[in-house]
Amino acid sequence: MKIEDIYKIYQRHPSIQTDTRKLQEDDFFFALKGPNFNGNQFAKQALDSGSAYVVADEPVGFDSEKIIYVNDVLETLQQLAKYHREQFSIPFIAITGSNGKTTTKELLHEVLATTYKTYTTKGNLNNHIGIPLTILKIKPDAEMAVIEMGANHLHEIAGYCEYTKPTHGLITNIGKAHLEGFGGEEGVKKGKGELFEYLKNHEGIIFVNTDDAAVYDLGRSLKNVVFYGSKSENAKGEIVKNDPFIQVKIDNKSFFTIQTNLVGAYNLPNVLAAVCVGKYFKIKDQKIKSAIQNYQPSNSRSQLIQRGSNSIILDAYNANPGSMKAAIENFAKMKGDKKVLLLGSMMELGAESNKEHAAIISLIDQHQWNSVVLVGKNFGEIKNDYIYFENADQAKDWLKDQHFENAQLLIKGSRSMQMEKVLE
Repeated sequence: MKIEDIYKIYQRHPSIQTDTRKLQEDDFFFALKGPNFNGNQFAKQALDSGSAYVVADEPVGFDSEKIIYVNDVLETLQQLAKYHREQFSIPFIAITGSNGKTTTKELLHEVLATTYKTYTTKGNLNNHIGIPLTILKIKPDAEMAVIEMGANHLHEIAGYCEYTKPTHGLITNIGKAHLEGFGGEEGVKKGKGELFEYLKNHEGIIFVNTDDAAVYDLGRSLKNVVFYGSKSENAKGEIVKNDPFIQVKIDNKSFFTIQTNLVGAYNLPNVLAAVCVGKYFKIKDQKIKSAIQNYQPSNSRSQLIQRGSNSIILDAYNANPGSMKAAIENFAKMKGDKKVLLLGSMMELGAESNKEHAAIISLIDQHQWNSVVLVGKNFGEIKNDYIYFENADQAKDWLKDQHFENAQLLIKGSRSMQMEKVLE
């Protein structure tokens, strides 16, 4: 069946599902395969649950006119997303980077939604499955789309661009994330730079963070560039208060101050990106200000949680050397004399893992803490005098026994460490 014919079915059944456990009546089921599952085996269950059609790439053991056979289900999903994308002539803004992608994406969405009907990536659906699903959720009334792109190896961003076809884009920053998959820092720079390369080749608009040297290096000589940063004319700003939420003063012909609900000075570029994009699309200052001020971080991303007399910064969604360093340094500068660190290992660093974990321990050594707890084998392989546990469950038991009062806690680690468990 041609993609045009599958698209006609999608138009009649626009709710796509890849998990039979979440299937609703009349959904369009795509039988994806992965290392630990094969969606083809659930084709009958999908139809029995009310699925309108099933797209499969292996024999499912029974005949039905509701089974659409293709060579590759994932490739078909991506082609369908591309075909759907091509029906729109609106701005598609792509966001990638080593840190801050999701926060920046959420801030952009909040700002743009004040004036335009805006669709964006939900949660962490920023990979080869999540991105096409995000595109296919965009309805005909869309005026803007904001798409987050995660990547851990070369050519991944370039592949996403082929079916997302962004018209605008930004790289939040370039740091030591997924070093194992990218093959080192230069690989990270090249991989993230694939977004700028696509936009350059398709005459897109590129928003460039002048405060990140690697991003600036990639974008400074390109055409159709809009700069933002602490010293940029398009969206210039500085932090005037950081205790615990940052307050940002914007100096861009007109002055205004934004009181955010974001913890950490490292969020300044994310705020400036939202201001820059908002201004580019002619959104009024007051709407930009209100949108950013009203944004509440969630899902373990720089969340401030109050537990009795204790203040907890939960930043456990993910971690790499850059974000870990920024979080520790910001925490060290905050007011308070009873500070507790609970840090989980950083993953996907390959041969650089020991070096980067040792550097974090060295950074910890430079400050005074009430307690330091390190979690995970990557920290355990580095000689140090701090409290160590193999997993977050053990750290949780330790924390329960401490009975801290009037303390400040920073909880951070890579996703697989599940450091949010220490608060259960």
